[in-house]
Amino acid sequence: MAAPTRSSNERAGFAVALGLAACVAIPVAVAIARESPRVGLLDAGWAVPVAFVFAVAALVVGRRARRDAERRVTDTGRGLARVGTALGTLGLCLALSGAIAVGFYFLLKHLE
Repeated sequence: MAAPTRSSNERAGFAVALGLAACVAIPVAVAIARESPRVGLLDAGWAVPVAFVFAVAALVVGRRARRDAERRVTDTGRGLARVGTALGTLGLCLALSGAIAVGFYFLLKHLE
Protein backbone atom coordinates (compact mmCIF):
# COMPACT_ATOMS: atom_id res chain seq x y z
CA MET A 1 0.00 0.00 0.00
CA ALA A 2 1.39 3.39 -0.97
CA ALA A 3 1.92 6.08 1.62
CA PRO A 4 -0.52 9.00 1.47
CA THR A 5 0.86 12.15 -0.12
CA ARG A 6 -0.07 15.79 0.19
CA SER A 7 -2.39 17.14 -2.44
CA SER A 8 -1.28 20.00 -4.61
CA ASN A 9 -4.19 22.06 -3.28
CA GLU A 10 -2.67 22.02 0.18
CA ARG A 11 0.76 22.97 -1.14
CA ALA A 12 -0.72 25.67 -3.34
CA GLY A 13 -2.68 27.12 -0.43
CA PHE A 14 0.44 27.02 1.72
CA ALA A 15 2.37 28.84 -1.03
CA VAL A 16 -0.28 31.58 -1.07
CA ALA A 17 -0.11 31.89 2.73
CA LEU A 18 3.69 32.14 2.64
CA GLY A 19 3.53 34.70 -0.18
CA LEU A 20 1.03 36.81 1.74
CA ALA A 21 3.23 36.64 4.84
CA ALA A 22 6.20 37.78 2.75
CA CYS A 23 4.28 40.71 1.29
CA VAL A 24 2.82 41.81 4.63
CA ALA A 25 5.88 41.40 6.89
CA ILE A 26 7.57 44.73 6.10
CA PRO A 27 4.43 46.94 6.04
CA VAL A 28 3.27 45.45 9.35
CA ALA A 29 6.69 46.10 10.91
CA VAL A 30 6.60 49.70 9.69
CA ALA A 31 3.07 50.16 11.05
CA ILE A 32 4.16 48.80 14.42
CA ALA A 33 7.13 51.17 14.39
CA ARG A 34 4.84 54.12 13.70
CA GLU A 35 2.40 53.24 16.49
CA SER A 36 4.81 52.07 19.18
CA PRO A 37 7.02 54.53 21.03
CA ARG A 38 9.44 51.71 21.94
CA VAL A 39 10.05 50.46 18.38
CA GLY A 40 11.94 52.67 15.95
CA LEU A 41 11.77 52.61 12.18
CA LEU A 42 15.20 50.99 11.93
CA ASP A 43 13.99 48.26 14.27
CA ALA A 44 11.41 47.45 11.61
CA GLY A 45 14.33 46.56 9.33
CA TRP A 46 14.43 43.17 11.04
CA ALA A 47 11.34 42.30 9.01
CA VAL A 48 13.44 42.28 5.81
CA PRO A 49 15.09 38.88 6.40
CA VAL A 50 11.76 37.49 7.61
CA ALA A 51 10.09 38.61 4.38
CA PHE A 52 12.98 37.17 2.37
CA VAL A 53 12.66 33.74 4.00
CA PHE A 54 8.87 33.69 3.53
CA ALA A 55 9.25 34.75 -0.11
CA VAL A 56 11.81 32.08 -0.96
CA ALA A 57 9.68 29.46 0.79
CA ALA A 58 6.60 30.61 -1.18
CA LEU A 59 8.53 30.31 -4.43
CA VAL A 60 9.76 26.80 -3.61
CA VAL A 61 6.39 25.51 -2.38
CA GLY A 62 4.54 27.19 -5.25
CA ARG A 63 6.84 25.61 -7.81
CA ARG A 64 6.38 22.17 -6.25
CA ALA A 65 2.61 22.64 -6.16
CA ARG A 66 2.58 23.66 -9.83
CA ARG A 67 4.72 20.66 -10.75
CA ASP A 68 2.37 18.36 -8.82
CA ALA A 69 -0.65 19.91 -10.55
CA GLU A 70 0.91 19.34 -13.97
CA ARG A 71 1.38 15.65 -13.19
CA ARG A 72 -2.28 15.14 -12.31
CA VAL A 73 -5.12 14.65 -14.72
CA THR A 74 -7.16 17.43 -13.15
CA ASP A 75 -5.93 21.00 -12.82
CA THR A 76 -6.54 21.26 -9.10
CA GLY A 77 -4.23 23.80 -7.54
CA ARG A 78 -2.49 25.09 -10.67
CA GLY A 79 -3.98 28.59 -10.49
CA LEU A 80 -3.50 28.81 -6.75
CA ALA A 81 0.12 27.72 -7.16
CA ARG A 82 0.63 30.53 -9.68
CA VAL A 83 -0.82 33.04 -7.22
CA GLY A 84 1.51 31.75 -4.51
CA THR A 85 4.50 32.03 -6.84
CA ALA A 86 3.48 35.56 -7.88
CA LEU A 87 3.08 36.63 -4.24
CA GLY A 88 6.44 35.06 -3.43
CA THR A 89 8.04 37.04 -6.26
CA LEU A 90 6.42 40.25 -5.02
CA GLY A 91 7.54 39.51 -1.46
CA LEU A 92 11.08 38.88 -2.71
CA CYS A 93 11.08 42.24 -4.52
CA LEU A 94 9.83 43.98 -1.37
CA ALA A 95 12.49 42.28 0.75
CA LEU A 96 15.27 43.21 -1.67
CA SER A 97 14.12 46.83 -1.88
CA GLY A 98 13.90 46.97 1.92
CA ALA A 99 17.42 45.56 2.20
CA ILE A 100 18.71 48.15 -0.27
CA ALA A 101 16.98 50.96 1.64
CA VAL A 102 18.33 49.88 5.02
CA GLY A 103 21.81 49.30 3.59
CA PHE A 104 21.82 52.71 1.90
CA TYR A 105 20.70 54.35 5.16
CA PHE A 106 23.57 52.74 7.08
CA LEU A 107 25.99 53.78 4.34
CA LEU A 108 24.85 57.40 4.52
CA LYS A 109 24.96 57.34 8.31
CA HIS A 110 28.51 55.94 8.20
CA LEU A 111 29.67 58.62 5.74
CA GLU A 112 28.34 61.49 7.90
